[in-house]
Amino acid sequence: MRKHGKRFRTLEAAFDGERLYDALEATQIVKRNANAKFNETVEIHIKLGVDPKKSDQNVRGTVNLPHGTGRTVRVIAFARGDAARAAQEAGADVVGEADLIERVKGGFSDFDVAVATPDMMPSIGKELGRILAQKMPNPKAGTVSPNIGNAVRDIKAGKVEYRLDKTGIIHTIVGKASFDERHLTENVGALLDAIVRAKPAAAKGTYLRSITLASTMGPGVKVDPSRVKPTATTA
Repeated sequence: MRKHGKRFRTLEAAFDGERLYDALEATQIVKRNANAKFNETVEIHIKLGVDPKKSDQNVRGTVNLPHGTGRTVRVIAFARGDAARAAQEAGADVVGEADLIERVKGGFSDFDVAVATPDMMPSIGKELGRILAQKMPNPKAGTVSPNIGNAVRDIKAGKVEYRLDKTGIIHTIVGKASFDERHLTENVGALLDAIVRAKPAAAKGTYLRSITLASTMGPGVKVDPSRVKPTATTA
């Protein structure tokens, strides 16, 4: 088991690690504990009551966080013609077609998200499938779109993807420790509302099993799933 340092243990002892807090209380604790020498990212970890081995219980999608992520996201766009110009005008960091495919094949990896128009996907899949891996443009993630300019703008403004891992947990980010606590809380609510709306029909029993918020260098704070957002049902 991983051993934590004195700083971490001190932070952990300052609150009740077994209590289920409401989202605002949890963000207050997370912000207080984020005392590293950099602006820590606030992460969320959500255990769902689904079977990740069954395709009809997969949970994946995107959500526009109302207050963004606080991150500068580097976006590359595979597009040609008018679509390429739209991507560039929307703020894509690198835009190209065959030339960009060759650049990525040659080792270029200084980007966070790749987007593409549908007509580019056959070439991208053939040439870059193994190279891009998790960064492969995907319609479910909103990164394959005929309206590529809108896709780039959404990502730059704070759209995040959520997806279930093999253990039935979703890991993603909801902002930075420097955010106002209410803005963080609203980001958490928007994300969880989207995940609840994405509940598979085949899922039975309690859907939101557990929720934990933490900063990059801080301990996790448990959030009460039933108190996150009044409109979200957790059963």
